[in-house]
Amino acid sequence: MAHEVSSSSMIFPFGGSAAVSVPDRQAMGTKGANLVEMTTIGLPVPPGFVVHADIGRQIVQGKDALDEAMQSAIVSALHAIEQNLDRVFGGDKKPLLLSVRSSAAVSMPGMMDTVLNLGLNGTTVEALARETGDERFAWDSYRRFVQSFSQVVLGMDGGEFEFILEELRAQRHVDTDAELSAEALQELTSAYLEIVQEQTGRAFPEGAIDQLHLAMAAVFNSWNTPRARRFRDIQGHDHDLGTAAIVQAMVFGNRDQQSCTGVYFTRNPSTGVRMPYGEYMPNAQGEDVVSGIRTPMELTEAARIAAMSDNPSMEKVLPTAFDALLAAGNQLELHFRDMQEIEFTVESERLFLLQTRNGKRTPKAGLKLAVDMVTEGLISKAEALDSCDMHALEAMLVAKVQTDKAEPMITKGLPASPGAVVGEIVFTSDAAVAAQKQGRQVILVRPETDPKDVHGMHAAIGILTSRGGMTSHAAVVARGMAKPCITAAMSLKIDVQSESAKAVGQVLNAGDIITIDGGSGAVFRGAQPIILPEPDGELATLLQWQQESGAQ
Repeated sequence: MAHEVSSSSMIFPFGGSAAVSVPDRQAMGTKGANLVEMTTIGLPVPPGFVVHADIGRQIVQGKDALDEAMQSAIVSALHAIEQNLDRVFGGDKKPLLLSVRSSAAVSMPGMMDTVLNLGLNGTTVEALARETGDERFAWDSYRRFVQSFSQVVLGMDGGEFEFILEELRAQRHVDTDAELSAEALQELTSAYLEIVQEQTGRAFPEGAIDQLHLAMAAVFNSWNTPRARRFRDIQGHDHDLGTAAIVQAMVFGNRDQQSCTGVYFTRNPSTGVRMPYGEYMPNAQGEDVVSGIRTPMELTEAARIAAMSDNPSMEKVLPTAFDALLAAGNQLELHFRDMQEIEFTVESERLFLLQTRNGKRTPKAGLKLAVDMVTEGLISKAEALDSCDMHALEAMLVAKVQTDKAEPMITKGLPASPGAVVGEIVFTSDAAVAAQKQGRQVILVRPETDPKDVHGMHAAIGILTSRGGMTSHAAVVARGMAKPCITAAMSLKIDVQSESAKAVGQVLNAGDIITIDGGSGAVFRGAQPIILPEPDGELATLLQWQQESGAQ
């Protein structure tokens, strides 16, 4: 009996009628603790539960942490979600689908694994289609689940799945996944299931509870992957912390044309300016935005106009959900007393919040944020000084290309992280590391980056990608590393195999010198003049506060 009580104490529910009043960030991780806090202040969060980081540590150590008592506690927590939503996990009517995500006490953007749409199989996909009256939505969710589960849980390479998807789009003469019909998506899912059978020698797991246990173990174990360990080495984080796991009811950004998913910063993470900043993708799910594989759209109408984009902004097409998102952002800033980075989903015009955290920002943005938040009364001058690295003020003076003395740019992308650098082109992360060891300064040029590229991003002095957006993996990690980064330079055609790229008729090869300006998004051939601006008003203000603090 004592064991059962102990297992139950490893589960932290949120949403619905039960929630933890005071979240334990070491036990629940930052993401899980923040979900609990969001529910307690009345924000729209899908119900779920967090599994204690101790369970994650035991699984990483090879122990049978999901024993019978723990499995029973998980089933009880699942039952509470089922009652809350009037759904059944694995049921043939109104099936409950889940997401399983990591929740570490330290921020590790893009390093840990996630599984979405869990609980789908041959029975539940038909049930979902009947319930919603939308076969296309049901099969779109199922094909996403099979691909995600196969990569994260079964350890398969995602390249073959993406290749088949691209081939199918070409055969059906469509440009995006959202244009594929229900019949095409059913065909795609069948092809995915055949790949799993061929490559693993086993059929894809059909049992919903089996899927959940396997996904939880995979998420816990993702704490110890080489990419995660490499990231913690770079950031100086403890390898023994482990991760909690979040099990949460799914909401669907791919439900219909009034649905979307996105990332919203309450302030600009590059400049610190107080204005909505972010991106969204209609008829999509969260991994579509943060992976960098697809280029998202602008959140606000002002950003759309600035980007000269023909794609509609979320502000224009989903105004009610957009207003609710901004209101939630304001509420979260007041609650956490810091700029927030919010992951959200809109399902049929209804807003749901899936995560919030103190947003990664550039040193320059951090400086402006600190001064502005003192002016707004959110934090004290002492807290502002503590939030900034006073020994790295030079890093806050961001270099830029002296355009009046520079040659014409050859291409332009999104200004994802400011600063200007000159370096040799490399096309792989391993090449960046090798060059750094030789004392060469290089710029990592990729179609997009993913968590396996973190060592190359650390070795490079700048990052340039042809895909992704302002909230993609490349952008978020580069800002955290305070490195210049340009994403979505879409006119740049990159061929990693031949180690070359083309832009406006010019060929760029590995070893060629380029200059990138992450503040403007401009890319130049050759070395261009770079200037360091004079200290701005916020820096002068902070230095004055520092002097006053020292005098006191």
